[in-house]
Amino acid sequence: MSEVIIQFLGSGDAFGSGGRLHTCICVDTGGVRFLVDCGASSLTAMKRWGVDPGSVDMIFVTHLHGDHFGGIPFFILDAQLITKRTRPLVIAGPPSLEERLRDTMEVLMPGSSRVQQKFTVDFRELPDREPAKIGPVVVTPYRVVHPCGAPPYALRIECGGKVLTYSGDTEWTDTLVDAASGADLFICEAYFFEKKIKYHLDYRTLMEHREELGCGRLIVTHMSDDMLGKLQSIEAEYAEDGKRIVL
Repeated sequence: MSEVIIQFLGSGDAFGSGGRLHTCICVDTGGVRFLVDCGASSLTAMKRWGVDPGSVDMIFVTHLHGDHFGGIPFFILDAQLITKRTRPLVIAGPPSLEERLRDTMEVLMPGSSRVQQKFTVDFRELPDREPAKIGPVVVTPYRVVHPCGAPPYALRIECGGKVLTYSGDTEWTDTLVDAASGADLFICEAYFFEKKIKYHLDYRTLMEHREELGCGRLIVTHMSDDMLGKLQSIEAEYAEDGKRIVL
């Protein structure tokens, strides 16, 4: 069983609270390297932390908000113009991902989605609760509660003999118990410390359900200024830009 190395290239919310970069989690099994989400600042994050974009085999997307998938247009352009990528890239996520990405590219850089690349982009739509084997990785999406124009997911990812679950953005839903059960690591948003709002999860609510989750290690991420100001008083481990852990 190989080590699985996880690095938070970006651990911030949509508004850059605390100066943190948008969500982007890099997972390396030694045989495959992939990103979980690729927010708008992700290419900057990769270059800041020394992760070669050309080494990324796959990108898994939880939901279609810019702080979670808005970096993919820049990633693709970098692959075409800077990295000179030739090997295929897999991008997997909710239904309509390909259409939304092409629309986004056209808004940001008109004509960019129609350029013929020297590498193929293999889009995979992930149906709710159906495991998908992509290379040596098995990813299972679980629909959560976070309106974004397409189904939002928590992702359960099996790779290198380990199980990683990431909540994406969501208010509390018992679906998280199914997604996290038995996982070696559950990465979960904790947007506020105890303030409850629709479509996002607060730390207090998460910890009230901690035993139900049935996971091993828990790391909270995607935190607002409110949550960041209370990190010294929480029990859970928390993400930071650049943080690396080994499973």
